[in-house]
Amino acid sequence: MSMTSMLRCAIRVDNKYAATHIIQKRGLSGAEAINALRPFYFAVHPDFFGQHPKEREVNENSLKRLNGYLENLTKPGARSVKPTKLTFYVRDTRAKADIEQELLPSGFRSVSFTLQTKDVLSTVLNVLQSCSLSVEHMQGLKASGQHSPSAVPSGATPFYRPIKWDKSYYTFTGFRDPEEELQHAKKVEPSLSLWLRNNEAEASRKQKASQPRRDELHRLKTELCQNLGLTDIRWQRSWGMAHRCCQLQSLSRLALQSPEALRQLRGHTILYSDQSGMNASGYVMLGTMDVHHHWTKLFERLPSYRSLFQQTEWLKERISLLLGGVQVIHVEHLGPVLPLEDHYSTLSHFHKRLLPQRLALHPRSLQGLTMTLESGRSSIGLHEMGHFMIPAICDPVQLRNFFQAQANEARQRHRRRDQLEAEEEDVVDTCVKDLSLAGLSKEPSVSSRQMIPCCRRLLEDRSPLMQGLQLRISHFYSVMQDGDLCIPWDWKG
Repeated sequence: MSMTSMLRCAIRVDNKYAATHIIQKRGLSGAEAINALRPFYFAVHPDFFGQHPKEREVNENSLKRLNGYLENLTKPGARSVKPTKLTFYVRDTRAKADIEQELLPSGFRSVSFTLQTKDVLSTVLNVLQSCSLSVEHMQGLKASGQHSPSAVPSGATPFYRPIKWDKSYYTFTGFRDPEEELQHAKKVEPSLSLWLRNNEAEASRKQKASQPRRDELHRLKTELCQNLGLTDIRWQRSWGMAHRCCQLQSLSRLALQSPEALRQLRGHTILYSDQSGMNASGYVMLGTMDVHHHWTKLFERLPSYRSLFQQTEWLKERISLLLGGVQVIHVEHLGPVLPLEDHYSTLSHFHKRLLPQRLALHPRSLQGLTMTLESGRSSIGLHEMGHFMIPAICDPVQLRNFFQAQANEARQRHRRRDQLEAEEEDVVDTCVKDLSLAGLSKEPSVSSRQMIPCCRRLLEDRSPLMQGLQLRISHFYSVMQDGDLCIPWDWKG
């Protein structure tokens, strides 16, 4: 971006609304949207929230939902998408704040807004303005908007050049260069031994203080599972022990007040989540912000949810018969919680697309393979762990050809996944035993390919400072509120 262009932008600062009106006359491609949102991504990127695990997780989940929303809008023939509420923790990326803002003690602010826009450009503007970020840099898109896509010669590929901000842009505007910040953060990252020496005492103190809460949580969970006939109790987020105990105590009080209502829970798994309902795996979701009245209404509707869940299982079986035996699965930890209603709708739509095609697949040619069905995805893919990633709107003939071409590779990845999971389980058990750890876990975003070499390096390092601690493998260093010690999987020696 030239200095002349930046000066023009600065001159037009007072004409923001006119500029917004002008750029709304054209749409944005997916690539342009990503570049237009660069200031936003650098203000909320999880890598900058290493010392704040809760806020990092909120931003990660909200970014997934935002990217899915944008991807839906860019799909050919896309209809209006459902309103989506998002919450982000936003860093102040300016050298000097121009206005007074309500910052949290940690140095960032919480922003919540609901997306109800019908096109990519309006969505980008909504996100930037909701987070009090400038939209002036988007005026550079007007020039490319003067030439409509229909003006491109037949058979030609439209020329696209992503925005690359010149260093003078940050000097002129006063914004911080996020790439330099991220590189600096990586350079100053301490070694594991140094970080342990500085933080082991705090982790031990917090872990000792949280032990009564850990014992109480175990007691409450065991008691509720036995009394209510639950299969398990799980949590969507990494809430602290005190928070989890309060959630279980609330359910215990409801069980005493309305024992009849909770009989419907027998045989179910409870998932404490951001919303109430049932998810694609059949777990009963209890919204942590909902009151007992909402939970009771949910329990009354459980027979209907069970019926809907059974219908989703039948749809999966029918899809499997049409696709050579491949099984439709849903992997919870690879994305946000999927409500059962949305899952059923996606399965039903996909099944209706398959029925008229009568694909020529042998009934057992894809036996043992798995696939995920994703409404927010635009292209067919094969996950590194061996399952097919299929968009709900894909062409059935293209899908058949992809299955036939990638079936052998998918089987190899399946076998490799099983080997990695067994290897990971062994090396984790060895670490806990040989390093005298109180426990060893990992975040869902850490893969087996990352966990295994991390544990092996820990066994080689054998730091005595980790003895008796709860260790969690993550992407950053942190001491959690209950004393869990987070270290990055690629820690420095």
